[in-house]
Amino acid sequence: MIKKRAAVLISGRGSNMAALIEAAKDPAFPAEIALVLSNRPAAAGLGLARSHAVATAVVDHAPYGKDREAFERKMQELLEAHGIELICLAGFMRLLTPGFVTRWQGRMINVHPALLPAFKGLDTHRRAIAAGVRIHGASVHFVVPEMDEGPIIAQGAVGVRDDDTAATLADRVLTIEHRIYPAALALLAAGRITIENGRCRIAGADGGAGHLIVPEM
Repeated sequence: MIKKRAAVLISGRGSNMAALIEAAKDPAFPAEIALVLSNRPAAAGLGLARSHAVATAVVDHAPYGKDREAFERKMQELLEAHGIELICLAGFMRLLTPGFVTRWQGRMINVHPALLPAFKGLDTHRRAIAAGVRIHGASVHFVVPEMDEGPIIAQGAVGVRDDDTAATLADRVLTIEHRIYPAALALLAAGRITIENGRCRIAGADGGAGHLIVPEM
């Protein structure tokens, strides 16, 4: 099996990056993590990636100031040099230009800590608690120029408890992220995803027959 070469873009500790690296160790996984790229030289995830013998690179955004295109050109050079075919954003805290996103359209995915289209943007767990929702979770979606708007590949949910804080809810949602992100990358790398009218169709998927009801009754 020829595996797709994927890059993970990070800005911090790389928690989801670690989950992707672990999943890709399986010989049957259809992608390899060929590069971890960070916009922050001190990102903790870089050391973790190196400990797993994954190539790393840094493009520090600071020297580029507001010139996002120049910053992205340097990233593109590195991605091409490593033969990257797919990109996973994993806590990458930089807004990407429409030009860069369009170049990677259909080949770049992101994990978002909410059940899209609800709670786009930041501070999702606090907002979910404030809204009084009973079910919260995470989504993996294709990246498009509009923030958190791309077709949804996979989602996972947890119940919201009456005594939850943003931190406790975030911890449980993170376990969901670590499950669905590698699964979504595998679907993409295996060529099982098609997009029709802005919706993802997954070849061979049963659509999910389970139920999550909160509170239990």
